[in-house]
Amino acid sequence: MHVTLKYGTEGLPLEIQETPGFIGVLAPAEPEPLADPVAAVARGLAAPLGAAPLAEIARGRTSACVVISDSTRPVPNTLLLPPILRTIDASGVPRERICILVATGIHRPSTAEEVVKLVGPELARAYRVVDHLSKVPEDMVEVGRIRGEVPALVNRHYVDAGLKILTGFIEPHLWAGYSGGRKSILPGISSIDTLQFMHGPEMVAHPNTVYGKLDGNPFHEAGLEVMALAGADFVVNVTLDTRKRVTGVFSGDPVRAHRQGCDFLGKHCVRELDTPLDFIVTTNAGAPLDCNLYQTVKGITGAAPAVKIGGDILIASRCIEGVGSPEYREILDRVDSPEAFLNRLMAKEFFIPDQWCAQETYQVIRDRRVWIYSEGFGAEDLERYHFRPVGDVGAGIHALLARHGPGARWAVVPDGPMLILKTRAAA
Repeated sequence: MHVTLKYGTEGLPLEIQETPGFIGVLAPAEPEPLADPVAAVARGLAAPLGAAPLAEIARGRTSACVVISDSTRPVPNTLLLPPILRTIDASGVPRERICILVATGIHRPSTAEEVVKLVGPELARAYRVVDHLSKVPEDMVEVGRIRGEVPALVNRHYVDAGLKILTGFIEPHLWAGYSGGRKSILPGISSIDTLQFMHGPEMVAHPNTVYGKLDGNPFHEAGLEVMALAGADFVVNVTLDTRKRVTGVFSGDPVRAHRQGCDFLGKHCVRELDTPLDFIVTTNAGAPLDCNLYQTVKGITGAAPAVKIGGDILIASRCIEGVGSPEYREILDRVDSPEAFLNRLMAKEFFIPDQWCAQETYQVIRDRRVWIYSEGFGAEDLERYHFRPVGDVGAGIHALLARHGPGARWAVVPDGPMLILKTRAAA
């Protein structure tokens, strides 16, 4: 059997020998892509869910902020932004009072080339495009307190705007359940100080901060709370298939439209297995998500619920940017052993931005072996961080079959965390 794993921009061809325990190539059951996504976006602005038309909402506003995702997310901004901005322009908001705010979270700022790629050359010239900088205190405004205790600090460009619009796409997310909606604000345009709570060890370890869950999820609930405090007038979210084609447009009230999009996606991206697997071969969904090791946690944690305790995860992630931020490398260099590192995190011996992805990663490595195929690392680097390097995915599969036996239960997931995996029986 020939399969192409999502890996970088080109993919990674793989030849699979089907053994008795091979349960198949698992992929989302995708809806048909929209025949005319441009028309669907226009309809969403004119006849939104649970809200007045955007033109009506924008009328009389004197300034506007449109939040977009950064370059790590494949949002079709050049499809979404032109009709949104035309509507705002037509409402009378001066162009110099319109800000396109890039929700970097705590990621690095965008390069000039990335800005042009994000919004297109015409919009990059015509509008003010600003990166959110989570570590600049003077850029933040306290809009209230999460659970009455934790300061909710949000980007000033957004808070001060007369019209607030969120854009993005909805995909499975390891803590929020699904991305999109309220996540554009928290963590998208929130302060690093607020994110210490949102990405704190207790939040990351909570049993309900998992893929595909909204009800009872404290990460999701905190996001809704901050969105209510900061305000949001309108959302335009899309769902995409594994080829990045638009399958749905969900516009209008930021809570209702987002929830409808999550419900729609959930019907297609959840796969439940009878019993856990001995091992799995997966990815980080290819570019742009497999840009570094920091992001690769998503593919690792997405696969973990389907693999038994003591089993193996083999992930192909290109990691063209290497580890990620300097802070993430600092965190990984602190990991003497997965168990000791997790204990130190829970004891709050330190707080370093990006530690949350390390926590998720080592929660998996504590119970399962994680093998990585990547062009971004040498074997020594991976071994130092408690991963197991693989020079060839096919050879790695043969080695795992030798480890677990010819009857091993295993599967291949070419789209990585775009598929939410669950098991009916515990490991």
